[in-house]
Amino acid sequence: MSTDTMSYHISRTVTGDFDDVVARTREELSKEGFGVLTEIDVKATLKKKLDADFRPYLILGACNPPLAHRALTAEDKLGVLLPCNVVVQDKGSEGIEISAMDPAAAMSMIDSAEVGEVARIVRDKMEKVVNAV
Repeated sequence: MSTDTMSYHISRTVTGDFDDVVARTREELSKEGFGVLTEIDVKATLKKKLDADFRPYLILGACNPPLAHRALTAEDKLGVLLPCNVVVQDKGSEGIEISAMDPAAAMSMIDSAEVGEVARIVRDKMEKVVNAV
């Protein structure tokens, strides 16, 4: 298992069953105060819309209400960056990858100390989620 942190995401690859990794991801998000507001099954959507085969790939739109409220109070246009997306995808022989948006990178363009502080808190929480799965 390795952790790969890049400029816009926090990622880790694990072994196991896809559905089990999704369940563990949801559980870890909940432990950090995040609810899942949206769920996009990319594999099913691409099959339905394009009749294209794609690997298991799930996008979870996660939100921590107190932190979202704090950030939106500081910057009302911030909603364009919400919710925080977390992707679980089957990488075949490489394993199952969990990737979370890095809110500090996404929100760095906003000139607000309060938004920056919230982004750092959310980033820390997302790192905990990814590393705990």
